Amino acid sequence: MTLAFPLPSRALAVGALLLALGGCGGTVPTTFDLTAVPGAARAGAARRSLVVAEPVGLQPFEADRIIVREPGGSLSFLGGGQWADRLPRLVQARLIQSLENANRLRSVSRPGDKIAADTLLVTEIRAFDIAAGTREAVVDLSAKLISDATGAVVAARVFEARVPVQDVTPASAANGLDRALSIVLADVVRWIGKGS
Repeated sequence: MTLAFPLPSRALAVGALLLALGGCGGTVPTTFDLTAVPGAARAGAARRSLVVAEPVGLQPFEADRIIVREPGGSLSFLGGGQWADRLPRLVQARLIQSLENANRLRSVSRPGDKIAADTLLVTEIRAFDIAAGTREAVVDLSAKLISDATGAVVAARVFEARVPVQDVTPASAANGLDRALSIVLADVVRWIGKGS
């Protein structure tokens, strides 16, 4: 049996359904994005091409939630805020954009792009959270450059940045983590650029 509503009644029925569904889930968290490091033109031809793998990390960093680390070391999700995508995929995208913006490499791509590259960048998210005890946004990223020809690690380094946050709220936390990531991304770009 098909139910037919006149247009005004149908709109009211849909509106009532949306209100009912909205009441079930509570408030929708605010979505935050991360930014890439802007670049500047660079003279000379770049020699190297690079593939940027999606970062790996512990299970809490695999989600799209903002994480708070308590003084005792326990981790919790900060309510009311979330990232625009899963954190590893978002960090990978901003790494690629930052490297492209620097204009120091012949090409920068993802593994699935099927573009031949000289070097693979493998990273691990070791920290991407708000340290509640010190009120700092902490980003800790380990990076390895691996030769595509030999599979050998060409270079490895750990990058870390700490940025003070005013309070542990979604907007303040997201802003602090974005600023800390910008510092790390700039360091990664300089590090990779030295060998290109």
